[in-house]
Amino acid sequence: MNLNKVFIMGNLTRDPEKKALPSGQAVVNFGVASNRFYLDKNQQKQQEVEFHNVVAFGKTAEVIAQYLKKGSLILVEGRIKTRNWQDQAGVKHYMTEIITEKMQLGPRPGGAGASEGSYQPSQKYNNQSPAPAAQQRAPRTAEPEIPVIEEGEQFSGFIEKDDGEINVSEIPF
Repeated sequence: MNLNKVFIMGNLTRDPEKKALPSGQAVVNFGVASNRFYLDKNQQKQQEVEFHNVVAFGKTAEVIAQYLKKGSLILVEGRIKTRNWQDQAGVKHYMTEIITEKMQLGPRPGGAGASEGSYQPSQKYNNQSPAPAAQQRAPRTAEPEIPVIEEGEQFSGFIEKDDGEINVSEIPF
């Protein structure tokens, strides 16, 4: 079995460049810079930056072109593809890109209480629809009681209920 899957989170290195395919489908190209932090042999913190070419199609491309600009944070899930072409001089060129399958926008400048014109995600692009008011959970008032298992005791996996104990022999598995 083979797998071609990539997740990157970083900042756009340039404004998204929106174009249209001959079919009319939107396509957007942009760059993302991701950082890696590590300790060198002298235990000094070092930073390494990797630059990625990213492509998105369809509605995803339209959302990216509309809401993101250079410096915006994005999380991209996709696959790696290397394409090649030959220029007019006969030189063969290669470009490795991340083809976006899913993405999530980072926080907007100004935080949650941003100005009137701030971005509000649409349910159309949000994978999770909000729960109806009747199904939303009420805030917790107290932490649940966690059983304490003393050394030498064996935990059966069942917690005693208010209406009596669970008889393990009655469980059908």
